Amino acid sequence: MVYRVIGLMSGSSLDGLDIAYTELEEIRGQWSYRIIHADCIPYATGMMHDLQHIAYRPVSDFLKMHTSYGRYLGGQINHFIEKYNIGHQVNFIASHGHTVFHEPQHHTTCQIGDGATIAAVTGLPVISDLRSLDVALGGQGAPIVPIGDKLLFGNYDYRLNIGGIANITVPYNGGLLAFDVCPANQILNSLAENEGKVMDEDGAMAAEGNLLLDVITDLGNADYYKLAPPKSLSNEAAIEMVFPVLLESGHSTFDMLRTTVQLIVEQVTDAVSRYPTGMEQASMLITGGGALNKFLVAELERSLAQLNVIVTVPDHTTVKFKEALVMALIGTLRWREETNTLCSVTGATKDSIGGALWMGHSYNG
Repeated sequence: MVYRVIGLMSGSSLDGLDIAYTELEEIRGQWSYRIIHADCIPYATGMMHDLQHIAYRPVSDFLKMHTSYGRYLGGQINHFIEKYNIGHQVNFIASHGHTVFHEPQHHTTCQIGDGATIAAVTGLPVISDLRSLDVALGGQGAPIVPIGDKLLFGNYDYRLNIGGIANITVPYNGGLLAFDVCPANQILNSLAENEGKVMDEDGAMAAEGNLLLDVITDLGNADYYKLAPPKSLSNEAAIEMVFPVLLESGHSTFDMLRTTVQLIVEQVTDAVSRYPTGMEQASMLITGGGALNKFLVAELERSLAQLNVIVTVPDHTTVKFKEALVMALIGTLRWREETNTLCSVTGATKDSIGGALWMGHSYNG
């Protein structure tokens, strides 16, 4: 069976809205994919500010942002469909939304971007609210990408995604385990803004910085790293783990960037060392915006080589749009009423078929 699906992803790094028009095919339980068209739509300054701070505003503002952001998503999808002339080719939309509140310990998570509004604007079926059922079942609601790692990228032993927060899927007891590793691009990008840049392109500034040995020791002592999976990080918790220590150090931006890179490398290496494959050599796929940071990838390659892990960075489109692709897959599994969230990964009481379905068209014309 072939499904043509638009997947939407907005991550914690706030680099923009990822839209991917994908073709997913299942034959006797084996899945394959093709990303046909993909765009990243940068956020305007006002939108970025609202997404960062809406959780701290009155409930009425929060609810209005939920629907207005949904209208924004619907409008961007319509532009995307028109741009690539794919009208009447899209089966449905799978939208992650943007996480603005995440406290799974209180059985609560919220990704704004109202699915009903997206369906109304586009006239297409929409699957949204992908994490809530897992959280209601006692899970972390994160990471949810490992179902894609299992079905689409199963030929790799480790799958590392370096977005605003780095997360990893590792082998465990014949199955999979996944968890948020550490803060990543949201810290690197924020530091780069100190130098008037959106990001540290290729890690050039970090490469010129000096490693702050005392600071890296303090950063590595965060309580989160002592927790056993399943575990996940909210954006706020990730920032709080790093910024106070970094900013109080009083060092240059270049030095802080270098030290943040080292934090990511050390925590990823530690995660891999805790979950060995038992094989002489293992493989790792790296995606997300951090996979384009040449200095960070080189440091990861050097560190992981000690564990006999070979690093692969795939084609540029897969690097940038893997999460949007996986949202399309998660939506497709929901459409088929098949498991799309793994309790072995999130810690929920059972696997689940998450996502709310909004039919954007009428059956009577």
